Amino acid sequence: MTVRTVRIVAALTLREAARRRVLRAIVVMTVALLALSAWGFSRLAAELGTLTSGEARLASSQVLNLVMFGLSLIAALGTAFLAGPTLAGEIESGTALAVLARPVRRAAVLVGKWLGLAIFGSCFVVVAGLAQFVIVQVTMDYWPPQPVAGLALLAAQTTVLLTLGLLLSTVISPMASGIVAVGLFGATWIAGVVGGVGKALGNEGVARVATVARILLPTDGLWQGTMHAIQDPAVLSLFGGAAVGSPFVSEAPLAATYLAWTAIWVALILGLAAVAFQRRDL
Repeated sequence: MTVRTVRIVAALTLREAARRRVLRAIVVMTVALLALSAWGFSRLAAELGTLTSGEARLASSQVLNLVMFGLSLIAALGTAFLAGPTLAGEIESGTALAVLARPVRRAAVLVGKWLGLAIFGSCFVVVAGLAQFVIVQVTMDYWPPQPVAGLALLAAQTTVLLTLGLLLSTVISPMASGIVAVGLFGATWIAGVVGGVGKALGNEGVARVATVARILLPTDGLWQGTMHAIQDPAVLSLFGGAAVGSPFVSEAPLAATYLAWTAIWVALILGLAAVAFQRRDL
């Protein structure tokens, strides 16, 4: 019964997400980003006509990282503001009370909503990311070295943020949960930049800021892995030490231990959300 409930709630969550106005905003922003990137890469191809194929690949790689960060930001905004109303909105409107008045476990409803949002966010990232890769291939003749890994890590970043959004939505209002989640996403990225600067300057104390931030909220760590998967391997050999501290260059792939920690983090936050949802008055 619990597994069936999870499947039903996940399907309903997907259907509900498809009807929300937030989805329209996400689609408009994504189409605008893809169109702008297509125009930009076509102009870049014209301007870099005198460069060698290797130099053109390096330029394409770096601009692609920048564009994909914009895509990750759109995904972060969309999932954060979808997660809040999905749970907290139903609590405030009384819909949750009507559903949970039946012999349905709250944890099953929460997991179902999480699964539906995770599928939604992952599908969005894959479709938009593949569209961006095709644009770069057509305009610059560049294809990322590890496209599957890059999109998988970007989808994982989206899942991490929506999990946080669900936890926040069990204790605060829908709008506030979205704002806090996106704010923490931005703060973690800034902490990563600050840590990179500290590493470049040889200041271990400042560099540790990024490490702590990426453990507390794995979004920036997953973004680093995404960049490493889609950037040209020659970037590191070209820039050398100058790459240290750059917000759009990743020095190494993610360790298996970090990926394991991310999975544990998601499970812990989802468990906390289930406990908070169980104790909340409807």
